[in-house]
Amino acid sequence: IRTLLVTGGSDKWSAKAELLLMYAARADHWEKRIRPALEQGYWVVCDRFADSSVAYQGYGRGVDLEFLNVLYKQTIGDYQPDKTYVFDLPPSIGLERASRRFLEASQSEDRFENFDFSFHERVYNGFLEIARQNRERCIVID
Repeated sequence: IRTLLVTGGSDKWSAKAELLLMYAARADHWEKRIRPALEQGYWVVCDRFADSSVAYQGYGRGVDLEFLNVLYKQTIGDYQPDKTYVFDLPPSIGLERASRRFLEASQSEDRFENFDFSFHERVYNGFLEIARQNRERCIVID
């Protein structure tokens, strides 16, 4: 699923289809890895979780936030991460770093990076809004 999402043109998927693919991967990851580890008392660290879908597909691509909430409830339930770290990194710097990473890669996984700059600004502002609305859980790092 990851390869389907990160390769190809930015117009490869509609926003809703992209979101559903993300949640298919998230449901599988939650059911097979995260939830069993938590039930065994392990700490779990993820580099992305549902806030990424809210930022990318919600704020970035315009998918209805209530629809995202329904998907979350149906996939994850009432569980929320204990802490979420949001890196306050302007889109221009993040895109510059990503372009350097892709120069060294054997496969082009730059589908999201190829969206127009205003998309990246909406994602950035979306992450900051998520952090603002969830101050008890989110820590913004400059």
